[in-house]
Amino acid sequence: MRGQKVLVSLLLSIFIILGGCSSLEQEIETDTSEPDDIAGQEEQEESIQEVTFSAVGDILIHDRVYDDAKVADGYDFYPMLERVERYLADSTVTFANQETMIGGEEFGLSSYPAFNSPVEVGEVLKEVGVDIVSTANNHTLDRGEDVIQSALQHWDELEMMYVGSYKDETDKDTIRIIETEEGISLGFLAYTYGTNGIPIPEGKDFLVNLIDKERITSEIEEIKEEVDVVIVSMHFGDEDVQMPNDEQEDLVRHIADEGADIVLGHHPHVLQPTEWIEGEDGNETFVIYSLGNFFSGQRELYQKIGGILTLTITKTKDESGSMIDVHSPQFMLTYNVDQNEANYIVLPWSEVNEADLPDKAVIYDEMYEHMTQWMPELEFIE
Repeated sequence: MRGQKVLVSLLLSIFIILGGCSSLEQEIETDTSEPDDIAGQEEQEESIQEVTFSAVGDILIHDRVYDDAKVADGYDFYPMLERVERYLADSTVTFANQETMIGGEEFGLSSYPAFNSPVEVGEVLKEVGVDIVSTANNHTLDRGEDVIQSALQHWDELEMMYVGSYKDETDKDTIRIIETEEGISLGFLAYTYGTNGIPIPEGKDFLVNLIDKERITSEIEEIKEEVDVVIVSMHFGDEDVQMPNDEQEDLVRHIADEGADIVLGHHPHVLQPTEWIEGEDGNETFVIYSLGNFFSGQRELYQKIGGILTLTITKTKDESGSMIDVHSPQFMLTYNVDQNEANYIVLPWSEVNEADLPDKAVIYDEMYEHMTQWMPELEFIE
């Protein structure tokens, strides 16, 4: 009888041990599934945000343009830009090169060669969706410091960001950053080759940024620490020449080597091609050597052809950090129409008719080949 009890106890012990092993195995199986769950959570924590950035070229306001905009109580430029408004306003951030100072009527309006424009130019740019303007160009000092200060005051009143000329040293030292709702930050710098021989007042270099490689290097390094995307506006090149010169190419390569993401060229008043430039660290910098005129009173065919550049900027963020990708370049041609130097209007290419431009189809093909010669993937939007 005693032997039977021992046998039963032994069997019970074996069953308990086996049961414990089974439970242990279940626990181990449960434990081994946890890393997969954690990995899944980490994958879910990756975020992708996207914005679009658009840029247009020179806003060059001749007297024939502001005379055409004159109304009883000032100047109304909106009808001239109404047809391109939706293309400017659709982008998250839109940039323009403000070639003429908007000092206003109190200083006397003036045209070429020494410009001073109505303040309403700033108002219309704000109205149609422009978020930031460059004020560094060869006409910045045309009418002196008082006009610059007046213009910058008007931009402040409009709550419009400007870059390239400043009210004082404090203003100059304030980095130009646009923070988007998507969590992507854009930083802006702007420089010009010169000021038509007009000297900068002594001790007031803040009035306009001149091109200087050492300064560009320093300011790119500074702004890179603060933003996701660095955008540099360069006023350079030869007027009415459709290809970049050696100096432009050298400066763009320098800017790419310093790590800027986008270079916007101005001054030639005609379109120059786009290109990807590889920086010394392997980074890719997008450049358009000249955006041409967007809104002006210039008369020659290629001076009337401009465009709207649009880039997509994607920010991918995960536990290891964030990555920025500038991609999907698009370009839509525009045409500055007038009727005997009146009735000025900027049209998207799709709305240009044969009466305005008899060889429209031929010129479109020509400009397509011209702008994509170094960037076949540039998408033309018609």
